[in-house]
Amino acid sequence: MSEVRKFTKRLSKPGTAAELRQSVSEAVRSSFALEKTKVVEPLDYENVILQRKVQIYSDPLRDLLIFPIEDVSLSVISRQRRTVQSTVPEDALKKAQSLFVKECIKTYSSDWHVVNYKYEEYSGDFRMLPCKSFRPDKIPSHVFEIDEDFEKDEDSSSLCSQKGGVIKQGWLHKANVNSTITVTMRVFKRRYFYLSQLTDGSYILNSYKDEKISKESKGCIFLDACNDVVQCPKMRRYAFELKTIDKYSHYLAAESEQEMEEWLVTLRKIIQSNTESSVQEKKDTVEAAQDDESSTQGKSENILESLERSMHPELMKYGRETDQLNKLSRNDGRQNLFSFDPEVQRLDFSGMEPDVKPFEEKSSRRFVVCCQDLSLNLLAQLSDQSEGGPTNVEPFFLSLALFDLKNNCKISADFHVDLNPPPVRDMLLDTSASKVEDVKGRSPGESLVHGIPESCLRYIKRGVFSVTDPHAEIFLVARVEKVLQGSITHCAEPYMKNSDPGKTAQKVHKVAKQVCSRLGLYRMPFGWAARPVFKDSQGTLDAEGKFSPLYKQDSGKLSNEDMLKLLAEYKKPEKTKLQIIPAQLNIVIKDIPLDFTNCVTASYIPIKPFEKSCENIAVEVEELVPEVAKYCYPFTVYKNHLYVYPLHLKYENQKVFAKARNIAVCIEFRDSDEADARPLKCIYGKPGGQLLTSNAYAAVLHHNQSPEFYDEIKIELPIHLHQKHHLLFTFYHVSCEINTKATSKKQDTVETQVGYAWVPLLKDGRIVTLERHLPVSSNLPPGYLGLGDTESRRQSSVDAKWVDGAKPLFKIRIHLDSTIYTQDMHLHKFFQYCQLVQAGVKEVPGELVKYLKCLHAMETQVMIQFLPVILMQLFRVLTNVTQEDEVAVNCTMVLLHIVSKCHEEGLDHYLRSFIKYVFRAEKPSVTQAKMTHEILVLSMATILKQSADFLAINKLLKYSWFFFEALAKSMAIYLLEENKIKLPRAQRFPDSYQHALHSLLLAIIPHVTIRYNEISEESRNANFSLANFLKRCLTFMDRGFVFNLINDYISGFSPKDPKLLVEYKFEFLQTICNHEHYIPLNLPMTFSKPKLQRAQDVNLEYSLTDEYCRHHFLVGMLLRETSVALQDNYDIRCTAITVLKNLLIKHAFDNRYQHKNQQAKIVQLYLPLLGLLLENIQRVAGRDVLISCTAASSPASRDEFICNFASPSNRSSLIADKDSAALPNGHGMKREDSKGSLNSEGATGSPDQSENIRRSSTRSSVSHCSRLDQFEIRTLLMCYLYIVKMISEDTLLAYWNKFSPQELINVLVLLEVCLFHFRYVGKRNIARVHDAWVSKHGAADRKSQTMPALRSRAGGMQARLQHLGSLDTSFTLNHNAGTSEADIVHQALLEGNIATEVCLTVLDTISFFTQSFKTQLLSNDGHNPLMKKVFDIHLAFLKNGQSEAALKHVFASLRAFISKFPSAFFKGRVNMCAALCYEILKCCTSKVTSTRNEASALLYLLMRNNFEFTKRRTFLRTHLQIIIAVSQLIADVALSGGTRFQDSLLIINNFANSDRPMKATAFPSEVKDLTKRIRTVLMATAQMKEHEKDPEMLIDLQYSLAKSYASTPELRKTWLDSMAKIHVKNGDFSEAAMCYVHVAALVAEFLHRKKLFPSGCTAFRKITPNIDEEGAMREDGGMMDVHYSEEVLVELLEQCVDGLWKAERYETISEVSKLIIPIYEKRREFEKLTQLYRTLHGAYAKILEVMHTRKRLLGTFFRVAFYGQTFFEEEDGKEYIYKEPKLTGLSEISFRLLKLYGEKFGSETVKIIQDSNKVNIKDLDPRYAHIQVTYVKPYFEDKEISERKTEFERNHNINRFVFETPYTLSGKKHGSVEEQCKKRTILTTLNSFPYVKKRIPVNYEHQVNLKPIDVATDEIKDKTAELQKLCSAGDVDMIQLQLKLQGCVSVQVNAGPLAYARAFLSDSQSSKYPAKKVNELKEMFRKFIQACGIALELNERLIKEDQVEYHEGLKSNFRDMVKELSDIIHEQL
Repeated sequence: MSEVRKFTKRLSKPGTAAELRQSVSEAVRSSFALEKTKVVEPLDYENVILQRKVQIYSDPLRDLLIFPIEDVSLSVISRQRRTVQSTVPEDALKKAQSLFVKECIKTYSSDWHVVNYKYEEYSGDFRMLPCKSFRPDKIPSHVFEIDEDFEKDEDSSSLCSQKGGVIKQGWLHKANVNSTITVTMRVFKRRYFYLSQLTDGSYILNSYKDEKISKESKGCIFLDACNDVVQCPKMRRYAFELKTIDKYSHYLAAESEQEMEEWLVTLRKIIQSNTESSVQEKKDTVEAAQDDESSTQGKSENILESLERSMHPELMKYGRETDQLNKLSRNDGRQNLFSFDPEVQRLDFSGMEPDVKPFEEKSSRRFVVCCQDLSLNLLAQLSDQSEGGPTNVEPFFLSLALFDLKNNCKISADFHVDLNPPPVRDMLLDTSASKVEDVKGRSPGESLVHGIPESCLRYIKRGVFSVTDPHAEIFLVARVEKVLQGSITHCAEPYMKNSDPGKTAQKVHKVAKQVCSRLGLYRMPFGWAARPVFKDSQGTLDAEGKFSPLYKQDSGKLSNEDMLKLLAEYKKPEKTKLQIIPAQLNIVIKDIPLDFTNCVTASYIPIKPFEKSCENIAVEVEELVPEVAKYCYPFTVYKNHLYVYPLHLKYENQKVFAKARNIAVCIEFRDSDEADARPLKCIYGKPGGQLLTSNAYAAVLHHNQSPEFYDEIKIELPIHLHQKHHLLFTFYHVSCEINTKATSKKQDTVETQVGYAWVPLLKDGRIVTLERHLPVSSNLPPGYLGLGDTESRRQSSVDAKWVDGAKPLFKIRIHLDSTIYTQDMHLHKFFQYCQLVQAGVKEVPGELVKYLKCLHAMETQVMIQFLPVILMQLFRVLTNVTQEDEVAVNCTMVLLHIVSKCHEEGLDHYLRSFIKYVFRAEKPSVTQAKMTHEILVLSMATILKQSADFLAINKLLKYSWFFFEALAKSMAIYLLEENKIKLPRAQRFPDSYQHALHSLLLAIIPHVTIRYNEISEESRNANFSLANFLKRCLTFMDRGFVFNLINDYISGFSPKDPKLLVEYKFEFLQTICNHEHYIPLNLPMTFSKPKLQRAQDVNLEYSLTDEYCRHHFLVGMLLRETSVALQDNYDIRCTAITVLKNLLIKHAFDNRYQHKNQQAKIVQLYLPLLGLLLENIQRVAGRDVLISCTAASSPASRDEFICNFASPSNRSSLIADKDSAALPNGHGMKREDSKGSLNSEGATGSPDQSENIRRSSTRSSVSHCSRLDQFEIRTLLMCYLYIVKMISEDTLLAYWNKFSPQELINVLVLLEVCLFHFRYVGKRNIARVHDAWVSKHGAADRKSQTMPALRSRAGGMQARLQHLGSLDTSFTLNHNAGTSEADIVHQALLEGNIATEVCLTVLDTISFFTQSFKTQLLSNDGHNPLMKKVFDIHLAFLKNGQSEAALKHVFASLRAFISKFPSAFFKGRVNMCAALCYEILKCCTSKVTSTRNEASALLYLLMRNNFEFTKRRTFLRTHLQIIIAVSQLIADVALSGGTRFQDSLLIINNFANSDRPMKATAFPSEVKDLTKRIRTVLMATAQMKEHEKDPEMLIDLQYSLAKSYASTPELRKTWLDSMAKIHVKNGDFSEAAMCYVHVAALVAEFLHRKKLFPSGCTAFRKITPNIDEEGAMREDGGMMDVHYSEEVLVELLEQCVDGLWKAERYETISEVSKLIIPIYEKRREFEKLTQLYRTLHGAYAKILEVMHTRKRLLGTFFRVAFYGQTFFEEEDGKEYIYKEPKLTGLSEISFRLLKLYGEKFGSETVKIIQDSNKVNIKDLDPRYAHIQVTYVKPYFEDKEISERKTEFERNHNINRFVFETPYTLSGKKHGSVEEQCKKRTILTTLNSFPYVKKRIPVNYEHQVNLKPIDVATDEIKDKTAELQKLCSAGDVDMIQLQLKLQGCVSVQVNAGPLAYARAFLSDSQSSKYPAKKVNELKEMFRKFIQACGIALELNERLIKEDQVEYHEGLKSNFRDMVKELSDIIHEQL
């Protein structure tokens, strides 16, 4: 803490801004010595725009440079009222005398004053923009290959329904044969065959499992490849053979003679027609060539022209394509990429503040109560006219109110209703006539109340109640009263009796008439009823609720407290004891309808809408809200009511009056205590009477001396109250006897006065409303108010006669409901003092401060109710301060107190309304005083610098938004009202104000940057509201000055800041950058440099130079901070990236800047972002696309496609391993963590630590930051694509021209990365990813909880949004819900659109690039790194699966590309051509028809271009590459001879046939020839599909194919590569390495024969003897287009090194290196030599390591034999040796084979034979497939053992294996030592392991039988060898040693070595055996004993004390053994 204090102390010295800046920087420096990002001084904005005025105004896009005029304005909005007229009485201000009342009245009648910012909606987050179309109305739906249903079977009908359709069909048996696998016995399977003709005229024979052809065809034979058909009865009955051109046959057999004949005839016909047509074709060609001189071969023409001449419509269309046309067609129907951004899609407004609304009357739950009828059970027909039915016989009166049982109080005023029908009302008229003017009819001059005739308000029957806090325990209580008559029991009795009702009614009525005429003025309680109002706390009305019965009122339980008790009892389910009066109460409760009219307030003011007719008026009943702050709201209307409740009179002890029993209380409100004073007419009357009367009576209790009352008297208070206003209570005794006979004089004394009580309203000028106990006086002397207090009572001349010794006998309660009077003492006194000062009373110093300080004690609810009044007064005091600072500070402190209280109560929205609508900076009344904003800034700074009061500082920071908003509004009003807005900005505000602002900023900085940890919420809020304020200042003030403030603030942060501070910084920047005129603030124009530079330089500011940051200040700062943030951790990066993206989204959708030139200009500001991405290219591209600089700059650019993003299966072998990405030239890059970061620390402990040694060299250059994650990359790339899409082409070209060739390649890599990251992954994956996402991020928005509690509408709303971006994902789904199908479909739709838009944008860019850099691309015939990259991108389109729509454009671009750069494809190396063929062919099998058609056309054009390129000689290269690609696809099992591919071949053939310019050439027939060859390859490889799941069979098949291509090295290489891929996938790295070695040898052999390389395949013999296979290369036609070179070889050799390293066969690496080193030396490639020697060093280090640890396992071997003709077909009876990885157990391989073949043949049918004996086939059950698996060991003879010294040599290049089988002559397996024999079987394989295959057939078997003595020798030899091996090890394994020793020396008598000695060497036995063998055994024993001795000595050295005893035991056992042996062989051992 002290640190901060020191800091702030230093800041408190005031002075010039410069000094302050100095002091802040020193303070910062001394506390934190950190390096900062260089601070760039911003430009002096105002000066620049002045100087460059001409340039700006002449710019066609000046809208982007100039702030619009009339940006800010002031408007007055008239106050919206609920009522028809204002609630404030007209002359209120005149009458008001107190300052407080005046201010209240002014407040309620003034209008709102609002500052309007014309472009406000552009100043927030993009979500606030006024544009309505963030998302396209209809999102187009795209078709993707990946979504097409995989299950969808090929549409085979397409093949049969063509040209000739199906010609013949039927069942045949087909033999399973393949040219490459010789077959011992043919197996026939029954299949259903269809023979049909295709559209190009060729015939095809398809076979299916059954007649249904819906399934995939099982195989197909193309008849154009067949040249003969013959019978072959030897094979099988009715069999025939179809011979093909390629010398192999299909064997088929029919089911009957006749069928065979039919088939033969049909097939012969077809074959004959085929041969004829091909002969004809050749003729045609020759003739045509002679006819058509123009197209003589060798002369080529422009391909586009020749396409134009072709008659084929498609081809003609392609002939007309140009770059321009392609570009136009791409522009059609483009989408805004940001529309599909997850945040735009989510458009989540949750963090947005709702609009700030003006203050309005509080709206609570309102409902209307309609009273219709009350009838009891005594009814009679009263009127003479017969119209009315029978009615009640006497009047009843109703009052309704709400009671809250939960909070135990009454919560509404009383609603009085008179439901009596006219005849009953008439009973009262006589009495009241004297008191009330005539009420009958509307007299013409009748008075109006607020414009409503009074009579309309007399009998109101609808009441509108409101409840703030509805819940189920609120009851509506109806109290029923009648005219005073007697005791309640007596009066209710007739209604409760069951005697004759007619008679009783008449009787009661008669009495009632008398009573009414005499006592009509008085009421008595009668009964009550209640009903619940709400069902729940949501405020649903309980419509079913019924009123309870009418209960008789108990005279002892009258008060409200008693009523609540009764309700609680009534609510209980058990029976109540209450007496019921039978009655019908008809009252309805309902919701207020929308068209509710004719309602008046509780003061009878009409509410809109109000109709003239004034019928059926409803009145609002006042709600009595409990005084709690949360229910309070600022008053907006005038209301001034007082409720008086007489509660209790205690008269039982009074002795003054003789009679005081039936007591009536009369209440009056008077304003004088003179003798002749009159009561004021201000009491609200009861229905039927006057609306306002001068007195009111409470209900009377019969014969009760201390009555309770429940009445409520409502009084309208006058506007000005003075000391004399008081309430006067008069008590009367009412005589109830009805004495009919008495004289009328007697009758008149109905009431006798029995006392007075009074209470003044004001005490100390305030209304006091506590419960009061008043004494009662029996007389009322004039000036009685003076008798109030005890003192005056004694001296007063006026004398009152007090009843009962002036005890307080009368209890009352008063409730004030007023919006102009406060009961709060502190508030009252403060205003009183202000009034005095205003009146000119001399101020006492410090007095005002005292009153201000007292305001802190003001009650919260009062503060809220009078909020606008209090705040305005405080601001007034603030500005009118003349002398002392202290007042200003204290005033600000009170403001702060109020603001914080409002926030604590959650009522801060009232503050927002105040600032926006009410607050006005009034001009100070004193001339020299400062403006509100000037004073406020100073006092804020003062508070922040008072280091003592931390609480105040924290509050000020926390709620700083309020003060900043006030400052902003004050500044705006000052500028507008003083008309200073017209001045130049620099002159608008005095310098002193700028200084003050600056020092406020400096005062805030340390609280944010240093105290952020201790006060995170406060500092975040201060940071945010300061940003909003500065954003506003940019609108009002000198912009250069504000830039400086921003700069000073940002430089308070440092690069080493913790995450929280970085978040603050970006929140700050984001807020500022959201300024509505952000673009003009950045001045997107050129700041021209001297003329020296070339004009072409277009003065691009494309990197974050200081110049750039000065000229384009805000964007420069944002990009600088972003670039720093990108080097930080994940959260910080995300924050920065999201801010940037949201800003760009805002530009993209801003409807002011939609023209493309404007957009281009705007994105030009962000050019440095492209540079930033290029700097971070490695983190964005990741290992999949990373091309290291060394590779790209060296001539040997890698040919394998490093960017094979798609599945691992087609990723080139280089990147096949999971853990390190191989870079070209054999370096790798280690992936450290899950994010794949490229760290420079070693990955210790990773399974292949080995990588580190040889790979570490590349580490140094790699960036230290971790890899960005998917979300970040996508976001950055979205921004990148937006810029690239929008920027003008000139700018882009100028930008590219600045790059070196290497950087250009990176520019392209970025495009490629875009395709990869936005590729569409398919609906299935989207669902999967999403589910994973949901489970990972349970909480959707982690950060929103910490966001500022403040929000100013001005821009606050994006604060929470800021972090929506950190949702780690690209999903727009609603994350908390489970994913519904619809969500996934929608998500897929979005992803599809993103992918398509990205694809088109990249296409645009790459097309423009190719046009711009054509010359560079053509260098070296198109074989250069740049071309390779451009081509990679074109391929990436196809690899990343585009949508059908996008592919149309991709194919157009590819067509253009091929015709632009033919040499790259058809000359020199074949890589591009090969890769293209592969990808196009993949598209040829697409499920999407249009894609298939486009791909076929492209393939056709590729051949055609090639043909033209060779001057119309041939298209051999494309021909060969297509065949290779087909093979590769088959190898990747990505192609089946399915119908879709056939369709594509047909299309190609049809093109060839109808292409006119080609008719005369050899082209069509060559195309036909190609399709034949493709079909042949397809047939030959049909089995691949079958063995997809069986890796061994698959490899065998591929191997046999490779063998068959001896004459076509390219194809052989293809199959070997394919095998390597499968091996890598299965983890068989040794085999993969061997494939690489074979490929390298193949190329070396080729070069050797061409005299281009010193040695051929023999050079590889040391690595593997199998290599001689590669010497079998035949040189014929296939060699023509082979472009191998030394370069290719080097790459392949590097691949070998890599492969061997992974296979852990380090010893062979040197052999490969020996071949590379001379080449490197010759080329002076020293860098590479260093690498290579480093690799060799690593390899030898590894060898030492594994020899030491023995951790390297090079494989385990098993013999596997298959039995079962029906299952294994040609495999039956074959034996193989399988090589399994590492330590595979017998059970493991058995299980694998069982599972593999179980899946093939059914798990029940496969059996494993466990024993190793020879299998007798006859014993096996033919219904099962049997597999025999035996563990074997490599076998070496003694001589070999001595040569193969190391473990490696004994595991490398081995082809002999051994296993042993024990037997005895008696036939048992095991027997005693003397009879135990062993059979040793030695198997020799065809090739040596490791080989290109995992299994090699056994081609020789040799067996040796060992006699018992040989077995003994063998055993002892083994034991000896084991001991020797253990002893000679580097570090001895003690446990193993002891175990072995124990086995040798401590064995029981009958077993172990001694048993052999006794059996064969003892005198009695040895003579039975040949002497040579006996001697051999003896020699073995000698060695054995010697070995044991050595082992024991060794053990003795190793053991610790605890094993000494154990060792002694071993030693004595050993001695015993030696002794016995010596005895047996008779020599001392």
